[in-house]
Amino acid sequence: MTVQQRLATPGQLLHATGVLHGRRRRAFVKGVVRDIALGVQSLGELDFARLCRERGLPEPDRQVLVQTDSGRCYLDVRWRNGLTVEIDGVQHRRALAVSADNLRSNALVLRGDRALRIDLVGLRVHTEEFMAQVVQGHAMLGSSAA
Repeated sequence: MTVQQRLATPGQLLHATGVLHGRRRRAFVKGVVRDIALGVQSLGELDFARLCRERGLPEPDRQVLVQTDSGRCYLDVRWRNGLTVEIDGVQHRRALAVSADNLRSNALVLRGDRALRIDLVGLRVHTEEFMAQVVQGHAMLGSSAA
């Protein structure tokens, strides 16, 4: 939230990890800050990044700004091979957010991307099934790294 609210930059957080004291959580904190510096914006995206690493997938680009016919939008995760993954929290299931998400996903597909959507609860409950789809999608599109 600190970075989302623009209270500190990812660079400032990285610098702060260099002066951490204590031993118990230092590696964990440094790992989280590294992911934030790479563009992770939510705990769901943080979990997804870890799951991708565990499966040997290359680091994707995060919070990628793209232009669609309806305007600009940010993608949670995108590999340069055209695979995008959106990690949907509960706010994506409210009112018109569903339609806005569908329009954005359709626009991505029509311009040539492959878009996968994973709801946060599903990522936790059906981890293996969703991650198998991500691995399969990445393999289908080739191994272009981020």
